Amino acid sequence: MKKTGSIYHEPVMLAESIAALDIKPNGIYVDLTFGGGGHAKAILQRLKGGQVWAFDQDSDAIEEAKKIEDERLFFIRGNFRFFKHFLHFHNIRKVDGIFADLGVSSHQLNSASRGFAARLDGPLDMRMHQQGSLTAAEILNTYQLRKLQEIFSHYGDIRYAHRVAKEIVAARKVAPLSTIAELKEVLRPSVPRHREYKFYAKVFQALRIAVNDEEGALAALLSQVACMLNPLGRFVVLTYHSGEDRLVKNFIKSGNIAGKVTQDLYGHIIRPLAPLYRKVLRPNAEEIKANNRARSARMRGAILAYSSTKADVVSL
Repeated sequence: MKKTGSIYHEPVMLAESIAALDIKPNGIYVDLTFGGGGHAKAILQRLKGGQVWAFDQDSDAIEEAKKIEDERLFFIRGNFRFFKHFLHFHNIRKVDGIFADLGVSSHQLNSASRGFAARLDGPLDMRMHQQGSLTAAEILNTYQLRKLQEIFSHYGDIRYAHRVAKEIVAARKVAPLSTIAELKEVLRPSVPRHREYKFYAKVFQALRIAVNDEEGALAALLSQVACMLNPLGRFVVLTYHSGEDRLVKNFIKSGNIAGKVTQDLYGHIIRPLAPLYRKVLRPNAEEIKANNRARSARMRGAILAYSSTKADVVSL
């Protein structure tokens, strides 16, 4: 597979995402998770007089955005949960496509100081926004046992979440946890035989989602999609966790994250978006072989079925 992304991050399901967005040369598109800019650059390549508005709360992504010398790209440093307000501030009322890749970038996983990867030792941080106050260390050292259990069970699908939470609570009474190595040592008795990598990946995923309130941010994002799209506008999202995918699936299916379907007098489902595909799309074998981090990706797309916060804009 040809490498199309920057060193920062290899874009996942790039061809499928661009095809689903059905780029209009003069359209306005939003990339809610800029990262290394792989998807944004692919959109720009297909535009003539259009625009791309990109969001990312990670300060490292700003440097990647500065490498793209294109006056059609507008970068906003901020959390995508507020994207409608940011766009309205800049007099963007409707757009032709909205894209989001909810995965962690390769750059973040490869930076020991960020604390996202179990294979590297570093601080228990995991903040997407480096100025955020909540870290993984604070969660591990202050949350009650029941709350820790909920985090590992709901966000990590860990079978023995209660045992994991108990080990953490017992360990922090002796000394607070501050590094990845310390956490792994505490959890070592709970690691299933021959499944060490998968176990730690689930633990770190759960902590990352909790630190950044990722499901809350996704729910906020979804609530703004329909009102920001032009008629027949496209919404495309990549998820990597069953909980995230469930929220997206429910929203496309019913217009709400709970998945509660309502119908009109004729039995038609009342929902603003119509799904582009009957089933979720996944990366092909070739892409997974070239980029193992794509293996858990799931893509869903939808089309609009009918017709004041000050942003931190970075000059590129």
